[in-house]
Amino acid sequence: MSGLIDGIPDAIALLCLARVPFFHHLQLQLVCHSWRNALRSPNFLKARQETNASQDFLCVLAFEPDNVWQLYDPLMDDWITLPALPTQVRHLARFGVVSLHGKLFVLGGGSDGVVWSTGDRNRIFATNEVWAYDPLLRLWARRAPMLFRRAMFACCALDGKIVVTGGFTTPRESILKSEIYDPEKDVWEPLPDLNHTDDSACSGVVIGSKMHVFHKRLSSVQILEDGKDRWTVKDYSLPQGPMAVVQGELYVLNNVVVFKQDMGKQGARRSSH
Repeated sequence: MSGLIDGIPDAIALLCLARVPFFHHLQLQLVCHSWRNALRSPNFLKARQETNASQDFLCVLAFEPDNVWQLYDPLMDDWITLPALPTQVRHLARFGVVSLHGKLFVLGGGSDGVVWSTGDRNRIFATNEVWAYDPLLRLWARRAPMLFRRAMFACCALDGKIVVTGGFTTPRESILKSEIYDPEKDVWEPLPDLNHTDDSACSGVVIGSKMHVFHKRLSSVQILEDGKDRWTVKDYSLPQGPMAVVQGELYVLNNVVVFKQDMGKQGARRSSH
């Protein structure tokens, strides 16, 4: 990676390239071999972070075409189509997804596809597959599989690692097992089991540096405490619906109304928007 821009040290040139929006990175890689190598190096991601040039994207998986991810770029108001996810599972559904270290991780889930010749649904309900997409290389890579296959489970990025817990291994068999993934070592390790599942699908969010697991139709929340050695149970009586954490605040969509939740010590308090 030498001679990126004539008359400018490579370290400075890399900072200049890092400020170019992601939407144009493919065109930048076509300029010359040195630029292509620079944009595919780990130092490029560091440079984007150091210059506050990293961007947030909305990631969407299409049902048709099968297993094709698209990224929405709010800066350019445009969509970027990624290479198809190379899994053998058709019409992936009930999976977990996180963004970590500049990569998109897709975990578990099963098929929501139909065998058109018979009308029967594909019988792959849950897998333990893990895939990671590298936007610099524009490639999917298979990672170490989870210790347990699961679908409809909680999945979060926490302290530079990925935590998964709960969900189902079959349509009628829920699972208490938890595990944590180290992307640097490509290794999964077990964590303490959940206290309960109540045969319910679950989802997870990180609030205050702690993973919170919410079960469908239940008011109780299970929280992975500091040290990751136990789950505690609290009753927050939250509204049911899709959840998202934005700048440390929890928002819940319930009956077309967005509620902002205050997860303070006195229990959850809400305001509508």
